[in-house]
Amino acid sequence: MIRKHTKGEGIRNTIEYIVEVAMVLHMFVVGLEVDPNIFLEIHLPEAKVAYSAILTTFVMASFLTPFLDIPETSSVPFNLCLSVIISGTASPLLTRLITDLKIGKSDIGRFVVSAGIHTDLVATLLICIGFIVFDPLDGFYYRSVRTVVSMVSLVAMEVVVAAKVTPLIMNWVNRENPEGKPMKCSHLVLAVAYVVMICSFSPLCVNYNKILSSFLAGVFMPRDGRIAKMMIIQVNYFFNAIFHPLFFFWVGTEAQFKQFQAGKLQTWARIAFIFLIATLGKVIGAGLSGVMLGLHWQDSVATGLLLNIKGHFHVYLAIMATNMNYTSISTSLSLVFTTLLTVVYTPLVVSSIIKRARRHAPTQRMALQWLNPSSELRVLMCVRGTQHVGGAANLMAISRGPLDPGILVHLTDMVELTDRIAATLAHNQSMDAVTVTDPTVVEMREQITTGVNAYLDEDGEGITTHRMLALSTLSNMHQDVCILAEDLSISLIVLPFHKQQEPSGRLDLGHAGFRHVHRKILRHAPCSVGILVDRGLGATALSRAAISLYAAVIFIGGKDDREALAFAGRVACHPGVKLTVIRFLLEAAGDSVSSIVTMARANTAEHQEEMKVDDECFADFYDRHVAGGHVAYMEKYLSNSGQAFSTLRSLEAQYGLFIVGRGGRVNSLLTVGMNDWEECPELGPIGDILSASDFSATASVLVIQQHSLKGELDGLQEEFSIM
Repeated sequence: MIRKHTKGEGIRNTIEYIVEVAMVLHMFVVGLEVDPNIFLEIHLPEAKVAYSAILTTFVMASFLTPFLDIPETSSVPFNLCLSVIISGTASPLLTRLITDLKIGKSDIGRFVVSAGIHTDLVATLLICIGFIVFDPLDGFYYRSVRTVVSMVSLVAMEVVVAAKVTPLIMNWVNRENPEGKPMKCSHLVLAVAYVVMICSFSPLCVNYNKILSSFLAGVFMPRDGRIAKMMIIQVNYFFNAIFHPLFFFWVGTEAQFKQFQAGKLQTWARIAFIFLIATLGKVIGAGLSGVMLGLHWQDSVATGLLLNIKGHFHVYLAIMATNMNYTSISTSLSLVFTTLLTVVYTPLVVSSIIKRARRHAPTQRMALQWLNPSSELRVLMCVRGTQHVGGAANLMAISRGPLDPGILVHLTDMVELTDRIAATLAHNQSMDAVTVTDPTVVEMREQITTGVNAYLDEDGEGITTHRMLALSTLSNMHQDVCILAEDLSISLIVLPFHKQQEPSGRLDLGHAGFRHVHRKILRHAPCSVGILVDRGLGATALSRAAISLYAAVIFIGGKDDREALAFAGRVACHPGVKLTVIRFLLEAAGDSVSSIVTMARANTAEHQEEMKVDDECFADFYDRHVAGGHVAYMEKYLSNSGQAFSTLRSLEAQYGLFIVGRGGRVNSLLTVGMNDWEECPELGPIGDILSASDFSATASVLVIQQHSLKGELDGLQEEFSIM
């Protein structure tokens, strides 16, 4: 079939050329990220599972694909190459999906990623060998012995130069351009030109495929040093910004759906049959080898399904098969649809893995109420700039509790990932850690560290601090914070309020993006969460010799108020803080409809049990702190939310810090209707009133929400083990 030239043929050819260049870069980076030393790890279980899966799939495909009549003319070499492609795995896409679905640090996540790299490397190397033996440009006929020998010689020479000579040049460039200094343009041009020369050596000499040549050059090129990291970072940025949209646009231009032949049963049968061959081959191979190695059969099946993922390279080959007149457009689209089907079920497989792991995972509630007093309190203290240093430092000091065991604070900078910052990221050798070299961010972090250390030098006994960084886009920052909290076994996350106090004492409009981040953290956090509205706490000069801060905890009832009370117990240990507990109690009198409804609601078994827990928690706090005279106590008997509001307003000038729960109260009659005029629902009705602009300009508020087992993995640690 010869394509007719159309008006847009020139544009299409240009786009196809750009896509081909991008595929060269893509395969070079894929090779550069693969360590050829994994061939020395064939004794590992993941290697055995990978080789078994690819071998089983290849054998099944070799026997069954000839019956599909995919090539226009019967061709054994073409069917063999198609079988290798069906047997492969898109390891970069697999790694990205495993990471995004939050099982990258689990045992099965690491196992699948390692097995995927083995499978991808073997399949692509087989394609490289197949191109030497068969000529796809000439009907997939066998090449002459002379051509094969010359190709093997020059490709082997390219591999030797990439593995042995290249390190000498790259190491010299790295030594001349140490980390932290700008790369010299001449050295950068030299390094890039040398890489281009290596990749184009065999294609220019013996017409070897440039995409496969770049893959081989990447595999056997050293991946240590600044140059390799820079190439990976820049090419990946190019992919995300330009290549991926252009690639799928090109696929769309090549997909002529008028010729898809959707009305024929053979078309849909071909899609289903190819998908079944690829899937069953991987599942059977991985399942048999997994059982022989002692793995659970569920893990073996899940591994086989995940190893079946195909990616950009497979879509590119499917489209090019049509352009080279080996398949029809309908067949090419069938192969593309089959590639997409291998990705669709991935979230379901991962969800099944997490559900099975959750059944065996302990459901530990990471809340202050359940924290053993003899255990160290772990806090993730988040800041967004130097303006939060004072409040964070003073909150550390007053929440330290007893000197033994003290408090461990992970001081975390929440930095929005912008294009400018992304351009300054430096990855380490394992590509797991990221260092920000943007001068503004570096200076801000240094100022925060210096400021906190200056505060703690005066009153830092029993406080241990570690510096952390949550660098992400605003849409994903809540995930980074929650993952940090899980990894570090945090009991309390403290977030700065999204609004800042102006010199006039009022709060500004705030940062809407970080407000959404806070609301997502409240929904998905694996522990309790506190939001600090700093209106003077940071400017308070704490002292252990005299009372320097008057604080109050408002207790109405419910799990969040119990959590606030548990935190207040630690604050009461600071000699410079005078703490008062104010308990709002529902007055027995009242015959209004709302009062009758509230009383009826309180008579239910659930509410009776909740009120019993409230009384027990408060009695324990009273015996520990109030009875000894360390904490003041007062009761307020109220009959409705209007009286509760008036009582809160009467406390305006008496305290410098209010500690309140976000919500979940039993005596809802004291807060009913408050939600109707809430400006910031993330603070709850009481916190919203105390932090309002028309309230005190000197009273800070800490709103606490107790952890409930409704997080992303429901108490399951990210590094879970089920294998």
